[in-house]
This record gives sequence, C-alpha cells and structure tokens, in this order.
Amino acid sequence: MQTQNPSASSSSRGFDDLHPPDPSVINSCVHCGFCLATCPSYRVLGTEMDSPRGRIYLMDALNRGEIELTPDVVKHFDSCLGCLACVSTCPSGVRYDELLADMRAQVTRHHPRSLPDKLLRDLTFKLFPYPDRLRLLLRPLKLAQNLGLRALVRNSGLLKRLSPQLASMECILPAIPANAFRDDFPEVLPARGQKRFRVGLVLGCVQRVLFADVNHATARVLTANGCEVVVPKSQGCCAALPYHQGEEAQARALARQTIDSFADLELDAIVINAAGCGHTLKEYGRILRDDPDYVRRGEEFSSKVKDVHEFLAEVGLASKLHPLQDKPLTLVYQDACHLLHGQGISAQPRQLLRQIPGVTVRNPADAALCCGSAGVYNILQPDTADELGRMKVETLLATGADAIASPNPGCALQIQKHLQQQGQSVPVFHPIQLLDRSMRGEQFP
Repeated sequence: MQTQNPSASSSSRGFDDLHPPDPSVINSCVHCGFCLATCPSYRVLGTEMDSPRGRIYLMDALNRGEIELTPDVVKHFDSCLGCLACVSTCPSGVRYDELLADMRAQVTRHHPRSLPDKLLRDLTFKLFPYPDRLRLLLRPLKLAQNLGLRALVRNSGLLKRLSPQLASMECILPAIPANAFRDDFPEVLPARGQKRFRVGLVLGCVQRVLFADVNHATARVLTANGCEVVVPKSQGCCAALPYHQGEEAQARALARQTIDSFADLELDAIVINAAGCGHTLKEYGRILRDDPDYVRRGEEFSSKVKDVHEFLAEVGLASKLHPLQDKPLTLVYQDACHLLHGQGISAQPRQLLRQIPGVTVRNPADAALCCGSAGVYNILQPDTADELGRMKVETLLATGADAIASPNPGCALQIQKHLQQQGQSVPVFHPIQLLDRSMRGEQFP
C-alpha cells in the first residue's frame, strides 16, 4: 500500500501537498450568492465567512498563502454542517462537498486543537464508529437510566456547565433499547416466496446499536419482497463519521474493512438504510483514491450501493400492503440532507409511503434545510445545532401530521430531542418501519 507522508509544504501556502482544495474547483465559484439562502449555518450565524461562498474565499486565500490556518479561520470550517444544500443549489455546479472534505483533512493534519476540543473529538471518533465500544459505555448509562439517575443529572444542569458538548451528547441519547447490546442477525436470511435478488445489508454503527429495530424491519421488508439478505459478521462502521470530519486515515481503514466484509458474496446490490452512511458508501472510490490496492475495489463496491428506498422503488414492491389504522393516517416526511443533497433521493421514500393504503404524505416548509444533526455536528456545535433543530421541528409540527418519517438515525435523534423539549409527543419512524408494519398488517402506532 502507498504510504502517505504529507509535507508541510510549499510553506507559502496554508496547505500541504496531499490533496489541497482544488484551485480549479475553487475558481468555478462565481460568487453569485445563491448558496446563502440554503446554507443552514449562514441562516443561524448570519456571517459571510460561515457560508459556502465565504469558506471558498478562505480556501482560496489559504491556497495563495495570503492567510494562515489560525483558530479564527478554522472556526468557519467547523461551523459548516456539510449538509450539501449548497451543492444542490449552485448554478455553476461547484463541488463544495469535495472542497470541504479536502479542507477538513488539512485542518485535521495541521491545526492543533485545544485540549478540551481534542479530548472531545478523540472520544467521539474512538467511540461512535465502534459498536462494541459504544455498548460498553451504554451499559452503565442503561443502569443509570433504569435508576432515574440520567434525569437527575440532566435536570441538575451540572453536565451542561461542565461541558455543553458532553451535555448535548447525553441529551441526544434516547432511551437505550434492550436489543442495543447484541447483534442477532443470521448471516443469510432467505427470501420469502420467489427469490428475486441477493443483497447485502449494511448494519451501520450507531444504527445497529440504537436503532436495531430499523435494521430488523429493513431485513423483513427485503425478504418479504423476494430478496435473499446477506449480513456479513465482520462488517463495521461505513466511515461516514470520521470522513465527514477530516479523519482520513481512520475513514480509509473502515472503508477497507467494509469492502473486505462484502467481498466475493455475488450480490446484486448492497443496501443501506441510513442516509449519511449511504452517501459515504457511494464515495469509496474517492476516499481510497491514494490506495492502489483498494481504489478500484472501492469504486466497484460503491457501484452496487443502494439506499433502501432507492432499491425498493427500482425493483418494485411484491408484498401486499395493509392500512396502518382504521382511519386515514397523515405522515410528514423529513428529507435527510445526505439522501436529498448527497444522493438525489427524495421522491422514492414518498412514493413508497404513499403506496400504504390510507396514508397521506405531507411536505414541511423549508424541507431542504438541515435539522442540525449532521453526523456529530450537534455534539461539536450544539448551539447552532439546537437552533436548527428547533426550526425543523416547528416546520414538521406545522403540517399537523400524525407521525414523522425520517430516513436517518442522526436526524431521528435530533428531531426526537427537540420534540421532547417542545413538549410534543408525535412519534418518529424510519419509513422502512412503516412499510414493515403495513406488510405485516400491524396497526399504528
């Protein structure tokens, strides 16, 4: 494997030579300002440098050696959610997502973090991508939850005074389900009825621990629609969390592990039910671009990746759908950024939900605006995330829907947190859970 040893460069620049933000991509920005209206950080903070256009100015200045990578510069890149709304909006087709990924890798390599920030990031990236480590932490938290100690600590406000980021991490954590502590998937689940496809199922990291029910529902829906489902035991994190924050070495290692886990299984598709994970799984060719042993394998892997809604919409539902209740049911669908902006998937989940008898799907105002979750953004930047979460929940509630359908675990946690803070009890489901209930004839809620 090629060894990467970035030099601290042509020190007239603020970057090293290992994939600095591409000047040709930077120069494709015509500074029209269309991105400002769709950028969530600009919406909350209101400063030019906290917009895509402003950050591109900073990248250009760094590239030219006109400014240095100071804490004041870095904070404007930290404020970015990486939601990719600007990519959807840009009339010039600027690949801001690629610029941001390369920029954050430069920050990781060359910007010394403060000790509290470094410790928080180390905790985040050494914990969340590893399900077994996460479960070790959750065991005492589960006990504290059962004893009522979590509520006591939360109500005291002590943790928030100690660290707003840790308080946000604790606050976003849902009631810990009993099935969080085990993986009980067989390696192969047979198709029900005639076998139509053989697919792999990516379980995720946080998803398999805190949202195991969504994975089980996904497997049931796939098998009910003629899919033989393969679940490799050796799979781990898809690399989304570290990759989106510039932790390239960790992201590459996790991507290689995922590729190896699904190798030689003769699959028609590799299915994922989490929006952020799906976007990253489709980026493996780019993530592994400097790895001659894996770059082609990464591209081949990504070519088979399908979001579960994308896959089901393409192949069609073969299983009968039943009403979820005796009266009409109104849902509001929440667009996850890495599904909408990252993968261009928006119509398919709505089309699937509308096939359930008696279901009406409503769209919220400002549907394309990020909810503030953005991977671990709501932990690292809790104030901005909270403002966006509050706005998102208000627009979802304004539809008057009976339930919320959210296709990403981070979004679901963020929405549930802000529903609770606003004293609302509207249930939140993954769309696949509603399809699963409908196929099994199970009543809502």
